Amino acid sequence: MTFSFIQLSAVEVGKHLYWKIGNYNVHGQVFLVSWLVIFILVAISFIGTRNLQKIPGQLQNFMEFILEFLQDIAKNQIGEHDYRSWVPYISTIFLFILGSNWAGALIPWKLISLPEGELAAPTNDINTTVALSLLTSFAYFYAGINKNGLGYFLRYIEPTPVLLPINILEDFTKPLSLSFRLFGNILADELVVSVFTLLVPIIIPLPVMILGLFASSIQALIFSTLSAAYIGEAIEGHGEH
Repeated sequence: MTFSFIQLSAVEVGKHLYWKIGNYNVHGQVFLVSWLVIFILVAISFIGTRNLQKIPGQLQNFMEFILEFLQDIAKNQIGEHDYRSWVPYISTIFLFILGSNWAGALIPWKLISLPEGELAAPTNDINTTVALSLLTSFAYFYAGINKNGLGYFLRYIEPTPVLLPINILEDFTKPLSLSFRLFGNILADELVVSVFTLLVPIIIPLPVMILGLFASSIQALIFSTLSAAYIGEAIEGHGEH
């Protein structure tokens, strides 16, 4: 006895377009969309700041609002005295993740055919989110050592040396939690939208996409806020307890 099934929808997961450069495989999808996001962010920054006025126009007002918002994230998490030097990093992390998430949610990448895989948000690839998380790890190690010297490592034996293994393990779990939280949420959102679009192409995907934009913004805020919090914690260091 044979049965025939009707395929209602199909979503490809894990298929990617790779470019061979020497001995390395470059993830073509992530590369293309990442540089598109970077180009858009740089273009908006250049256009919004090339002709600053004492009485700002709408675009300059918008740019100043974004800057104040990002400064507040760094200031609230890192502290009044140390936050200024970290505003560029926190701002870059937030804007890149937000741009990447929105690129995946707003641009109809499925209309562009690739030899293998499909274009999507760079943040729905685990390699991108792990790289961003490792940058944050390097940043808070640098912040702690730069502010407290080798005394920064005394925090591993506080409040008691018994906690040394747990405190070391915490430094491994921080980037893991950051990367998997961002990757999981963005991948899940794109899969949900894809399935709804294939099943009911017109009506249902719209509110899901709007919810996805909101969730994408929240994920960018969470990642940048936690990054700033980890840096602030490292700067606080041993001598401030």
